[in-house]
Amino acid sequence: MSEIVISNLHAGIDGNEILKGVDLTVNQGEVHALMGPNGTGKSTLAYVLMGHPKYEVIKGKVIFRGVNLLDLEPDERSRMGLFLAFQYPIAIPGVSVANFLRTAVNARRKADNPEDKGIPIPEFRTMLKDKMDLLKMDHAFAGRYLNEGFSGGEKKRAEILQMAALQPEIAILDETDSGLDIDALRIVSDGVNALRGEDLGVLVITHYQRILNYIKPDYVHIMLDGRIVVSGGPELALTLEEQGYDWLRKKNNPVSA
Repeated sequence: MSEIVISNLHAGIDGNEILKGVDLTVNQGEVHALMGPNGTGKSTLAYVLMGHPKYEVIKGKVIFRGVNLLDLEPDERSRMGLFLAFQYPIAIPGVSVANFLRTAVNARRKADNPEDKGIPIPEFRTMLKDKMDLLKMDHAFAGRYLNEGFSGGEKKRAEILQMAALQPEIAILDETDSGLDIDALRIVSDGVNALRGEDLGVLVITHYQRILNYIKPDYVHIMLDGRIVVSGGPELALTLEEQGYDWLRKKNNPVSA
C-alpha cells in the first residue's frame, strides 16, 4: 500500500512563510479531511504537494513511493499517482473532455512503460463510458470542451471524472465544495464515494463540515497558522461545527487569546 508522508514541511510564496512545519501521513484506502479557517495554509499545502512553481519549499520532505516528491516536476508527481482536484478548474476551449482524458491516460501509461503505444481508442471509449456510468454522468459530457461554459458543479464533476480515469493512488481535493449548491455538492460527493476503496487515499481540504456529511472521513486534521494543531476522528469536524475555531486558537496560543 502506498502512502504519502509529509514531514516538517515549511514553504511559502514571495518570501512569506505559510507552512510552518506540517506533518501528515495519508495511506491508500484512507480518507482524511484537512480543515481550518481562510489563510491558514490548506491550499498552499495542496499546491506545494503538486509542485506549483510559485511556491518555495524552505525545508522538509514529502515521501511518496519511496521518493521525495519535492525533487520532482509536477508532471512526474502526477504520473507517479498523485492527483489534485482544483478549487478553480480552468477552461480549455477547443479541447474536449474525452481528448483531454485520453492524452492524460496515455501520459500515465507511458510513464509506467516507455514502450506503451497508448490506449486503443475502442478500449478508451469503453473505459470512459464505464467511468461515466459509475459517476452517473451523461455520456454527452465527454464531447464538451473542458470546463468551457460549465457550471460550478459541472467543473467539479469533470475533476472527479479525471480522477476516475487516471486512477491515482493519492488524491487531493482542494475545496471541492467551494461554490457548490447543496444538490451539486451531493452529486460530486457521490462521485468521490463511488471511487473510494483500498487503492485510493484521499485528502479532502475544506472550510466547512457540510461536505463531510456526504464524504465520511476516517481522520480529521485542523490547521492553524501553517501547522496541523490537532487530529482526530470524524467527531472532530462536528466539534468545529458547534464551537468554531476559537477554542483551538486559545488552546494553541493562550497568551494572545
